[in-house]
This record gives sequence, structure tokens and C-alpha cells, in this order.
Amino acid sequence: MIITVSRQFGSGGREVGKRLADELGLTYYDKELVTEIAEHTDLNEGYVNSVLENGGFHNYAFTFGRSMPFVSATPAPVTDVLVAQQKIIKAIAKKGNCLIVGRSADVILKDMHPFRIFVYADNASKIARCRARAPENEHFTDKQMLKQFKEIDGGRRKLHELLGIHRWGDRAGYDLMMNTTNIDIKSVIPALAEYIRNAMKQ
Repeated sequence: MIITVSRQFGSGGREVGKRLADELGLTYYDKELVTEIAEHTDLNEGYVNSVLENGGFHNYAFTFGRSMPFVSATPAPVTDVLVAQQKIIKAIAKKGNCLIVGRSADVILKDMHPFRIFVYADNASKIARCRARAPENEHFTDKQMLKQFKEIDGGRRKLHELLGIHRWGDRAGYDLMMNTTNIDIKSVIPALAEYIRNAMKQ
């Protein structure tokens, strides 16, 4: 079983992925991929994360509101990261029984037919979730947080569409769209896991 989880920033997609992986007994991959790709390319983890989240179209290090203009040719280090990303994700998937959060795994593994989830939520719910998990010294206004959502999700969209056919977040490209607005994620995981088990049997 292979599951990929794409997500809007602040929607709780990472929590969905981790809890679902535990429920189904799958190996969970998220930030671990950044470390593996950094080691493979001999590049800084911060730079690798920036590329994987933003397609290399933002300045290093990742900084909100300081985007570079889109160019059709990507710099060589960005290409190195994207090639390593695909190689490592495919190698992981070949082992089977894994869940991968983000990193455009849904399009990279399309030929292996993973179960593809897209997690989203309304802005109020995303703001509340981010505030609940923020460090005590972090005090963003709602306006600043909405700007961050737009920046981060915009980067994810660019990278996804660089690699895939379907638009990021388009229901045509996923097996399940999951709205986490006002949802206690932990409470719905058992039902979600059962749904996926049944769907994968078909």
C-alpha cells in the first residue's frame, strides 16, 4: 500500500499523514526525505527544503514575500534536487507500505497508482491550527498568516504543476479530498483508514 498526502499549509495534512501511517502500519516519510536528498546531493537541508516546497522559485533561505520571478530554466542545483527527489521517492515506494507527505509524491509515483489524498481547510481553521502550534514568541497577525499561506501554497502549486498534469488541489488528480475545517483529526483517522482499506481492495 502506498499513500501520498498533499496539503494546504495549516490544514493539518502532516498530522493526517502521521496518524494515518500509524493506524495502517505504514512507514511514514516527510522531513526525512529532505535529509536523504540533502545527503544525496551534498546540498544544505535548508536549500533542499526551499526547493521542494517552492520549486526553487524563492530565495534561499526560505523567506516570505521575497520571491524571484518565474523563469523557464531552473538553476543546476535545483535540477539536482528535483532529480534526487524523484529517485529517492521512487526507491522508497518500491519497498511498499509507505505514506509520503508532500514533495509532489502523488505525481512522481503516478505509474505506481498510490492512494492520493489532498487535505484542505478554510482560512479561519488554518489560522487557528497554526496559532495552536506556534512558539510562544511568534505573533503573526491574521493578515500576515494569510500572506504566508498564499506564499507557501503558491510554491507547492508551482512545483507540482512543473512535474504533473493535474493542477495542485484539483479533485481530478486525487482519490480523496479531505476537508479538516473544524475537525478533530485524531477522531476521524480510524474511519479514514477503513475507507482506504476498502478502496484499495477494489
